Amino acid sequence: MKKILIALFTLLPTLAFAAGGGAPLDHANNDITDKASLRNGAATFMNYCLGCHQLQYQRYNRTFTDLEIDEQEGIETLMFTGEKVGDHITNTMPDKEAAAWFGAAPPDLTLAARFRSTDWLYTYLRSFYSDSERPFGVNNATFKDVGMPHVFQQLQGVQELSAEAKAMLQLPVAEQRPLANSDLVLTQPGTLTPAEYDVVVRDLVNFLEYTGEPSKVERHRLGYWVLGFLVILFIFSYLLKKEYWRDVH
Repeated sequence: MKKILIALFTLLPTLAFAAGGGAPLDHANNDITDKASLRNGAATFMNYCLGCHQLQYQRYNRTFTDLEIDEQEGIETLMFTGEKVGDHITNTMPDKEAAAWFGAAPPDLTLAARFRSTDWLYTYLRSFYSDSERPFGVNNATFKDVGMPHVFQQLQGVQELSAEAKAMLQLPVAEQRPLANSDLVLTQPGTLTPAEYDVVVRDLVNFLEYTGEPSKVERHRLGYWVLGFLVILFIFSYLLKKEYWRDVH
């Protein structure tokens, strides 16, 4: 029992970090069976994220096959630097220079949805707000003092902390609460409406959930067949047991 308690206390900080530090999360409500959403998410990732973040455990051709993207179309619209379709989805940003530019090398995002959760990613990508004290001029309500620029600012627009949130942050740390999206006010609209931007983010998160486990849909499909087989096997096993023990009783 003592060893179990020690293990639990050891894991608590890790679990808290993975959950995003207690910040309230919005539900992504994504659907990895929606191929159109996955294709839109892939396009968003390739155009806005791949310059810094890799998907080094995912291959282009696997993505094209699973998302039902014609290979030639995928090459023309999703591959920009002469990669081969069998290559992993990587970029050429050197880690050393990236660490100098951002404070740390941008993480690989192949397993981001499994590590952080889809709700965390969905909330995070919608939680940037202006902060002149930060190197890139933005902060994040879900990930405080994040070292990432808001690459979707042109789409979303500029958000500011509400007056109530600013006043709350002036209180002693013990009296503060985690920031939420409800604390942010859109002061400069982007090229998309808030509802349209939410769809773009949801599609991107959907794609990242897919890359975290490309066989998830197939695994779930097979799981139902396995459960059905086990139910039938249980019935026959029970009837066989009754037949064997009938004369004993």
